Amino acid sequence: MASSRLSKVVLVFALAAFGAVAQAPTRVRGIVTALDGDMITVDQKTHVHLGDKTEIVYTQPIALSDIKAGDFLGVTSTKGPDGALTATEVRRFPKPLNPGHRPFDGRDDQTMTNATVDAMVQASSGRELTLSYQGGSQKIVVPESAAISTLVPGTRAQLVRGAPVSLTMDAAGMALRVQVGPPRL
Repeated sequence: MASSRLSKVVLVFALAAFGAVAQAPTRVRGIVTALDGDMITVDQKTHVHLGDKTEIVYTQPIALSDIKAGDFLGVTSTKGPDGALTATEVRRFPKPLNPGHRPFDGRDDQTMTNATVDAMVQASSGRELTLSYQGGSQKIVVPESAAISTLVPGTRAQLVRGAPVSLTMDAAGMALRVQVGPPRL
């Protein structure tokens, strides 16, 4: 009897844990390919609803020279065979967000560093940022080809065909947060 009761309790906890995992927000990256009222389509396959509580932020392009010591950045990088990091995207955030250094998108060759700028110097390999966060720091080369922007409040009017988006949505397909950039032609 006690064994049966324990099995039921374990089953209830397992189902609750599975339900919590199943409802975790989903991340989607791609290009807006269609718009229809409160729905956008990303890469012709993912349909996402926009609600009254959907947060929209815009990646306003800036120059690397606009970034100063003390700014908080999110830098997406690729890791070379020697472990050196090369930025593909540099985003200045209005406030610190998830500081640290970690793999990005589940890939060993990509990283995300959310940290404060300590220094920016001209190195032999290009412009180099030194970023620090609690427990560590990273040096990242920023090539001319890296996308550099700052996040500002966005509007639905910026969600147009050709615009790159990075968004999170719930299990029902409702966008929680949409980061949108200028359309790529």
